[in-house]
Amino acid sequence: MSGNTFGKILRLTTFGESHGKAVGGILDGFPAGIKIDEHLLQLELKRRKPGQNELVSSRNEADEVEILSGVFNSLSLGTPIAFLVWNKDQNPADYVHLEDAFRPSHADFTFEKKYGIRDYRGGGRSSARETIARVIGGAFAKMILNSLDIRISAFVNRIGEVALQKDDSILDLSLTENSPVRCPDAETSDRMIELIGKMKKEGDTLGGEIKCIIQNVPVSWGEPVFDKLHADLGKAMLSINAVKGFAIGSGFEAAKMRGSVHNDLFEMQGGKVRTQSNFSGGVQGGISNGEDIYFNVAFKPVATLMKDQQSIDKFGKAITLKGKGRHDVCVVPRAVPIVEAMAALVLADHFLLNKTVHL
Repeated sequence: MSGNTFGKILRLTTFGESHGKAVGGILDGFPAGIKIDEHLLQLELKRRKPGQNELVSSRNEADEVEILSGVFNSLSLGTPIAFLVWNKDQNPADYVHLEDAFRPSHADFTFEKKYGIRDYRGGGRSSARETIARVIGGAFAKMILNSLDIRISAFVNRIGEVALQKDDSILDLSLTENSPVRCPDAETSDRMIELIGKMKKEGDTLGGEIKCIIQNVPVSWGEPVFDKLHADLGKAMLSINAVKGFAIGSGFEAAKMRGSVHNDLFEMQGGKVRTQSNFSGGVQGGISNGEDIYFNVAFKPVATLMKDQQSIDKFGKAITLKGKGRHDVCVVPRAVPIVEAMAALVLADHFLLNKTVHL
């Protein structure tokens, strides 16, 4: 299997399966001499882990990171940083009935056809548990970005039909973590929680959207052709489990607008070139322009339902799948730190790429 490494200079390789012994990664290309904040690593994992409240999967994992190499006296050595998180609350018995089954909208069928073998315990390598390594890698990347005063803030702005209607400019994003669904508006958060509870009783699931805002990115990050900054962000987001859409700036709304409205007009503010609007989402010609970068990521509903579904097995026989096990009704709240982590990996990589250009 290829495709387990992300990045150009800062490269994250992940490994592990949902119900294997551990998941982890190797982060190569990380600069030497960066102060390593292990508290931040654990905090980011806590935001992603199951069992954090009654709305998510009850799988009871501490998700404690163990750094194996690349760090000495709380400073990065510039050598590969290897880390892992042990799986402790495994329950493979929940998946025995899926050994030969193809679950609707899962990777079972495609894995079987591509590799001729698959780990049916929770999806194996295709499980969202793989994103533990992304969150850890992203936390390391945030340590680079924090030194540059670059801030990444993601939050839930839709779950199912319940959408956040308030303008970003009046939102207090410091309130995001106060909400079990990571929505910074209390009234919308309550409606989202109510909808998730309703779907849980019905044995159904929900999708949603996450918005990410990135502040203080300097002008000039990104390349103008294949390695556009927004293209790399798009690839990063679309590589996350369950993601079905990515839109930066005005996104698909741009298709409805006239150029006279959509153009971001330049002006001078405090001796700096700024734009009067930001439909570009902080990126023009594939290169950051100094404005806030913002984008939306759409997640499909969780494919595992707590109700019967019709399918087939690998022998072509019709079967009835009965929902069982420990699963989220909606993964979107737990995906917020994953979106931030992937954004951080892209930005830290482009920071290092930009340094090589201007040596």
